[in-house]
Amino acid sequence: VQLVESGGGLVQAGGSLRLSCAASGSTFSINAMGWYRQALGKQRELVATITRGGGSTKYADSVKGRFTISRDNAKNTMYLQMNSLKPEDTAVYYCKAESRYYTGTTYWGQGTQVTVSS
Repeated sequence: VQLVESGGGLVQAGGSLRLSCAASGSTFSINAMGWYRQALGKQRELVATITRGGGSTKYADSVKGRFTISRDNAKNTMYLQMNSLKPEDTAVYYCKAESRYYTGTTYWGQGTQVTVSS
C-alpha cells in the first residue's frame, strides 16, 4: 500500500484547507485510516481517525468542531477538511492506514506541510 498526501500549503489564520490522501496498491487490505501531524520540535500526534466504512470517526480535542475526516473508498482516498485554522495547526500532516489482515502493520504517507500564518 502506498499513500500520497496532497493539499497542504500556506493559509492565513481563520482560513481553510482540504487535505487528501490517495491510496494505491493493495487498497483492499486497508482497514481504519487516520491523519496525524508533527510540528517542528514536537512529537507526532493523532488528529483524527476513521473506520473502514467511514461510520465512526474520532478527533483530537484540539481540532474538534473545526476539522472533518472522511473517506471515499471507491476513489481510495481519505480527506481532512480543516476550517478555522490556527497558527498552532502548523505542522507536517501525515496519513496512516492500518492493515485488515496483519495486526500492527501500518502504512504512512510522506507528509504534506500546512502552515498557518497569524
